[in-house]
Amino acid sequence: MPSSDSQAPQLNEAARLADELQAAGFTKSSIARIIDRDASLVSQFYTRGKGAAFVPALTRVLAAVHTAGITDPDALADIAAPHITRRTTTSGSRARVRTKAVLITPAGTGTGRAGAQAIASGAARLRPLIAEAARQGLRLAFTIRMPKSGYTLASGSRADSPGIRRDVVQRADHTEERSYGSAATGGFDAADFAHRIDAAGGDVTAAVHRWLLETGRIHQDAHITHLEVRTWRRR
Repeated sequence: MPSSDSQAPQLNEAARLADELQAAGFTKSSIARIIDRDASLVSQFYTRGKGAAFVPALTRVLAAVHTAGITDPDALADIAAPHITRRTTTSGSRARVRTKAVLITPAGTGTGRAGAQAIASGAARLRPLIAEAARQGLRLAFTIRMPKSGYTLASGSRADSPGIRRDVVQRADHTEERSYGSAATGGFDAADFAHRIDAAGGDVTAAVHRWLLETGRIHQDAHITHLEVRTWRRR
């Protein structure tokens, strides 16, 4: 009778290389950044057997890490880029990479949300929205959800979110949603948050967490579970 080990699914080459990079200290989010794709694709190396097109790039990235000691994601992205080829269609033309459209109306209004899974990988889907809002000189506001114990200020405190006429939403799982910024209060400069995200290596979750920490609204170990960003054009 074959052993259970022989029945274990075998990792494809992309997943194996991703495992080696994670053993070297990289996260799935940083690997995704290196190959210029969403972190969900890296997860699909394991769950759906994807990633064959990225094997040459990941091989060279891993070699750069081990032999040259390069750890900067941007430098590794430069190494990977020439070795990433697009899939081709049956006619031989390049297949399009599927991406989510960034929707900002002519009035400047746009909304993006990130749930628990996206939050864990840095809420990367919100970065293009904030970057475009910064390019257009828009204002933004955001709503976060986290366990009540993560906040330092009482629910509804004007010191926490002054001028926001929106009730704090309390959930049955002991989390709270709180909103920061609005058209009535002027909101925040999208460019400032775009710079913060760049400084956090593209991690939107980390950038928002740092702002909340710097402004005394949360504890150091607070964990954001959901995040929503809204934009508009100042009149």
